[in-house]
Amino acid sequence: MKIIDGKACAQQIKNQIAKEVEKINAIGFRVPKMAIMLVGDRADSVSYVRSKEKTCKSLGMDCDTYIFPENTPEQEVMDLISRLNQDCNVDAMLIQLPLPAHYDSAKILDSIDYRKDADGLHLMNVGLLHLGEPYVMPCTPKGIMSLLETNGIEVAGKHAVVIGRSQLVGEPTAQLLIRQNATVTLCHSHTNNLSQITRIADIVITAAGSPNLLKAEDFKEGAILIDVAINRTDDGLEGDVYSPRTREALEQRLSAATPVPGGVGPMTIAMLMQNVLDMYKIKNKKSLDF
Repeated sequence: MKIIDGKACAQQIKNQIAKEVEKINAIGFRVPKMAIMLVGDRADSVSYVRSKEKTCKSLGMDCDTYIFPENTPEQEVMDLISRLNQDCNVDAMLIQLPLPAHYDSAKILDSIDYRKDADGLHLMNVGLLHLGEPYVMPCTPKGIMSLLETNGIEVAGKHAVVIGRSQLVGEPTAQLLIRQNATVTLCHSHTNNLSQITRIADIVITAAGSPNLLKAEDFKEGAILIDVAINRTDDGLEGDVYSPRTREALEQRLSAATPVPGGVGPMTIAMLMQNVLDMYKIKNKKSLDF
């Protein structure tokens, strides 16, 4: 079984981004800039935001982080988003999810200018993706497709099963696979006889957030597993399928798989950085000569 190394692939992408940003700086242009907003102090959200901020700056791009207490009125966050929408020096922005329960997440996300929507979650970007003309793609699905391509995994004509139908991962991943001419089955928590479906799939992408979702025998011989989930268990971090306990059995069954951690996770942040650079380049395409 080939281990699909997300860390190595992500590093290659980040190296290329850093080179492009260095060229932008060398010709006297301002570098790309991202704004990140966090409401509340969830430990995992704080960690994710700090990681994104650190990565952005390590690639030579600017990043401003805005942190609000959990009881901040929704309108105060909306006012900041409005100001950032008008700021020509801000190329991309994101608000860390999940938001506190008293917030209208859809309303907040759709208040971001879709041309600055680094996560690709604005209603306009969701619609453009479904039309096959995305302005920006959601980071994790984009990372999945990049991993498949980089590792020479052909999806055209293959049967791909996506487990999980969230707007963050499942549904946009299914759309991207369809655009690459895969035959896609989208499964979810109400799907009956899940293992019967996965046993006839060439590619299985799990994003359910459910440890021990499938066993090795639930895959056909030579199938490919892309395990998106990161579940915190008593034994450490595990995917929906991939874990130290299941690796040996999977090796006997699959032709390739992403590890957890170290598979899709690193690609998500790399694709976020790529989105920031791409949105900057779109805005400045008349001035840049590369």
